[in-house]
Amino acid sequence: MELLQQIKDFLIPELESIRQEQSATRERLNSIDLHLVDQSRRIDALSQRIDETNKRIDKIHDDLLGRIDETNKRIDKIHDDLLGRIDETNKRIDKIHDDLLGRIDETNKRIDKVQADFIARIDETHRRLDRLYEVIVRREEHEGLESWVREWAREVDRRLDVLERRAA
Repeated sequence: MELLQQIKDFLIPELESIRQEQSATRERLNSIDLHLVDQSRRIDALSQRIDETNKRIDKIHDDLLGRIDETNKRIDKIHDDLLGRIDETNKRIDKIHDDLLGRIDETNKRIDKVQADFIARIDETHRRLDRLYEVIVRREEHEGLESWVREWAREVDRRLDVLERRAA
């Protein structure tokens, strides 16, 4: 019995010590548990705020995508409109170009006709001068008249050049 008493005396203070430590540990665990619950609530609140922020971001993202789509549609519409206007302008330019080419061709034909008329008149004048020279004057007798005819022919050529320049 004494052994039992000794074991009791030895074990009871140890068990008491263990109970106190266990009580302190329990209080500490309760405190930690309360702290964890508090942290969990904070994390839940933050998580909820993050979810709300993500929803706002998604909404803004969707709004921006919609606005970008609308802007792209407007850009496409303006692009198509400008392409149409460019095509119309190019058609007008082509029409004016063709009209001007036709007018230039007509003017060139008129210039060619006027030039041909002047050349024919000059040739006729030269033939008349040659006949006049042959009929009226002999070369040996009237050298002075020959120089006069040359001067007169130069004057006719000069006047024809002036007329050609005016016609051009």
